[in-house]
Amino acid sequence: MIFKSVNQIHSKADKAFFEELIGVYCKIVREVCNIHSLEYKPCPTEVTEAITSELVSMGIIDDKEQLEQLKKLLKGEYHTFIYGVNKYLDNKEKFGELLNKLNNSERARLQKKTAKSNKPQIVDFFAGAGGLSLGFIHSGYRVKFANDFEEVCVNTYRYNHPEVPSENILKEDIRKIVDNITDYVSSDVDVVIGGPPCQGFSSANQQRIIDDPRNELYKYYLKAVEKLVPKFVVMENVRGMLSVADQVVEDYRAIVGIKDGIEYTYDIRYELLNSADFSVAQSRERLIYIAIRNDVIADKNITPLDIFEQIKDVCRHNKRFNLSDALAYIKPLEAPREKNANEIDSETTGKKIDTNCHTGNENAYLRLINGGREIPLLYNHKARYVNDINYEIYKTLRPGEDASDEKIADIMPYKHRLHCFKDKYYKLIPDKPSRTITAHLRMDCHSHIHPSQVRALTPREAARCQSFPDDYLFLGAYLKTYMEIGNAVPCLMSKTIAGIIKKYL
Repeated sequence: MIFKSVNQIHSKADKAFFEELIGVYCKIVREVCNIHSLEYKPCPTEVTEAITSELVSMGIIDDKEQLEQLKKLLKGEYHTFIYGVNKYLDNKEKFGELLNKLNNSERARLQKKTAKSNKPQIVDFFAGAGGLSLGFIHSGYRVKFANDFEEVCVNTYRYNHPEVPSENILKEDIRKIVDNITDYVSSDVDVVIGGPPCQGFSSANQQRIIDDPRNELYKYYLKAVEKLVPKFVVMENVRGMLSVADQVVEDYRAIVGIKDGIEYTYDIRYELLNSADFSVAQSRERLIYIAIRNDVIADKNITPLDIFEQIKDVCRHNKRFNLSDALAYIKPLEAPREKNANEIDSETTGKKIDTNCHTGNENAYLRLINGGREIPLLYNHKARYVNDINYEIYKTLRPGEDASDEKIADIMPYKHRLHCFKDKYYKLIPDKPSRTITAHLRMDCHSHIHPSQVRALTPREAARCQSFPDDYLFLGAYLKTYMEIGNAVPCLMSKTIAGIIKKYL
């Protein structure tokens, strides 16, 4: 479940996550009141039986005796939260399902329904914030198990995937769980997906990739595949892995998985694919490996090459979108000019949770990433702090210009290192797909300057370029949301791959 009851919160991390979820609840209530012109003036509110019952349903308390404990935990936020719960109970019809992800009982109902379905099952290692999983879910799969080591990513994954029991989304090092992975995944797995980090690239004639100590996680990913013996494997990695791609093929072909006393092997192929071909408003090259179990190859008369040919055939007919499609119909913002303001909500610089000024389906790209739904609330659309020098650089550059431009030569702080920092500053071109969204945006966003506003892309705009729906909320500190988004696999890219594979399950 998303909430632990107050008497189960012992660690600092549990407390921080609990408080963040309460903050999300309060902000959603505030914005729904704004949408429907309801009075919103948080004040001390009597805790009625109805409020107590709702808190129990949410999983926050087990009984009314724990209310005092909740008050001590939330401190100043307590009255705002209780006021918000009361506001929700008085206006349920206006909230729809906006608060369902924050209710353990609602999540349990959804999980029970999902468990009864006969959808093919996936296991996602190095799941991150859930972009790869989301594409598979949108293609009709269900997540059996997901794992990542980053706490903030696991929290984001849990929040946005209420159909998956929280205990099946594990924060743990794969090296600690792979030997007993069948304790977590006891049923048959259709597809194992993931993108194990591979930091050590060696040439084919020298050290093998699996033996490089920097690629230990890749080795454990292979071990997990060998133990789970899925029908298909989809592995994603960076273009740089091309130098050792043939070694990876050898490693997969060496796998011998044993299931019910039968030995299974895999055939595999890799292709360099660009997300722009999948209708994603971003040019992002990724190396995709697809492996198929030998019995599936024989029974379905299908090979990894056939899968890739079908993927590329779909891509040939896909509509292509540009950055301007992703940046359309979203509230214009100003960059904060004071330090340490990134976490502060503001009408001019943006909010973590805000009323959507638009519907979320005004153009073809938004309809595609949002599934044609109307999105009443917009998440993570907050501009980033810009100092005086960078503000002038942002304002001076035109789309397509970078740090080498003569107009900023007198103020460019890295001009003596242009040979390696030419792209340190870059103003994006609106009528082309965005350049690759990377996790480095957590450090700075100078490489992704908004084409028409004097600021960098917001996390929400970066998420749109990654084809995440507008109501996918990224939890955690502001700068970490850039990391979550930059490390993700574009959802539309994942959805297409998942759809082709599903035909053979």
